Order: sequence, then structure tokens, then C-alpha cells
Amino acid sequence: MLQLIADWFTFSIFKLDINSRAAQVLNFFLYDSVKIILLLFVMISVIGFLRSFLSQEKIRAWITAKKGWGNFFASLFGAVTPFCSCSSIPIFISFLDSGIPLGVVFSFLITSPLINEYLVVLMLGFFGWKITLAYVISGMVIGTFAGIILGGMKLEKHIEKDIVPGSRGGETCDIKFKGAKARILFGINEAKFVVKKLWLWVLVGVGTGALIHNYVPQEAVQSLVGKTGIFSVPIATLIGVPMYGSCAAIVPIAVVLFQKGFPLGTALAFMMAVAALSLPEAIMLRRAMKLKLIAVFFAITTSGIIFTGYLFNFLQKVLI
Repeated sequence: MLQLIADWFTFSIFKLDINSRAAQVLNFFLYDSVKIILLLFVMISVIGFLRSFLSQEKIRAWITAKKGWGNFFASLFGAVTPFCSCSSIPIFISFLDSGIPLGVVFSFLITSPLINEYLVVLMLGFFGWKITLAYVISGMVIGTFAGIILGGMKLEKHIEKDIVPGSRGGETCDIKFKGAKARILFGINEAKFVVKKLWLWVLVGVGTGALIHNYVPQEAVQSLVGKTGIFSVPIATLIGVPMYGSCAAIVPIAVVLFQKGFPLGTALAFMMAVAALSLPEAIMLRRAMKLKLIAVFFAITTSGIIFTGYLFNFLQKVLI
């Protein structure tokens, strides 16, 4: 339905040539921006409803007591949610507002776009079960340990003040709710609050992604990575960081790179970087955190992806 609406605006209202880049950019922008805003409204409403049954103090105490296990469970939750990097950010902000430790929430933010059922199904079809399983495990490891590292750095002071837990005046989820209607309304109000803060950043981020997605030629990426030898993994990762695309677009590109003779880890590092780190994501994160925290988050996650890329290259003969 959303795609039909995006097509109608692009080709019937604006009357753009179906084969033009301008049409592709506009279509991508309309579809993804509406999809992400609707998705975040629904998901924040559901999470707000569920939060109304839980004590924030108990959640914080449980996760803090588990030490590294909190990061693991956050990564596991990220792995089973069907979000791209931009769609994960509203959930990230909601978790922060619940008082969940920053490092644990980062584990979710990292793993959520790296692993989802769409990407796994596509990888099974293109790469087979061994590479897919190794990819899923590596994504969980990156999310868990990067979150632990970020949590140990005590970076909470770099979160924007109105995003800090309790900034809206207390432990909202410890209110006594009377009936299901009050809990549903609480969830809807949570969604309104988050969407109101983020909608403009979503549009800017998706608009940037639409331009990159349609104006950065795949051939240029392949040519550049192919000339870098032993440095192909970090180069592929750094090229992937500013880019943005859906799983349906990312996996085939990684397959083409691999089929053209690129090492497995190089191809997967590029795919991981596009999935987990993107310029639109950085733009949207700026609403929640200061530039220093964004830079640290990107640096640690990028390092984890580069290490994983080299590891996959080393294990390539075993996995294929």
C-alpha cells in the first residue's frame, strides 16, 4: 500500500519519468520516510504499553546485576526485530528514557540493523547456511562487546538533556494505571512525544539516504575496493559507513562483490557497514546525543566490523 501511494505521488502527481534518478530519489524518500514514521509510532506505542506493566527501577536493577548478560539480551532483542539503522533509533531513545543503561541500549542499536529476518533469509538464499550462521553470530558478538565497551566509558554526559532518563519529570512507568485504556493512551502519548522530536530528523536522514542510494554507482564501489589489496576490508567498511540502503539492496551488492573475486570478509564488511552505520543514522542520532558520543559509537562499531571482516577472510575456506 505504501509503495502504491509513493508511486502515485511520484508518477501521477509529480509526473516524473519512471526511469529518471529524480523519480527514484523521490519514490525512495516518500516510501521510506512514511514507513519509518509509521513504524516508529506503532512500535513506540506498543513498547510504551508494555512498559506500563513494568517498574523502571526493577528493569534497571535486573539488567545492571546481570553485567554482560544485559548487553547480550539487548543484542538478542535487536537480532529478532525487523529494523534498519534509522528505524532502530526511536526504540533506542525509548529505552534510554526507560532508564536502561547506555551501553546496553547501544548493544540493541548496533545489532538491530545488522541482523533481521529479511537479511537472514536473503543471505541463506545467496550464501548458504554456514556463512549466514557465522554472520549472525558475529553480529551478536559485535553488538554485545561494543555495548560493553561503550557502557564502560561512562559517556552518559554526552546524551542530550531532554533525552536523559527522567527528563520529563519522574519515573513515568511507575504510575498506577487504571485499566487497559489508560495503558494504551500512555503508549500513544509516548509515541507522540518521540515522533514530535524525531520526524524532521527522519525526513532529513531519509532524504540524504535517498540521494546516496541513487547517485552513488555500484560500479565505482566495486572498482575502488578491488584496487586496495590487503586494505580492502577497512576501505570497504569506510565506503559502506556513509551509504544507506535496504537489506534487499545490500545483500545482492555483497554477493556481486564476492562473485567478482573479492574476499568473503571484505564483501560482508561492506554489507555490515551499510546496514549498521549510515550518514542518515548519524543525522538522526544527533537529536539524541552529542557529536563526541556519535563519533565514539561509530568508531568502536566500525573497528568491530573491520576485525570481523578480516576474521571472515581468514576463515573463508572453512565457511565455503
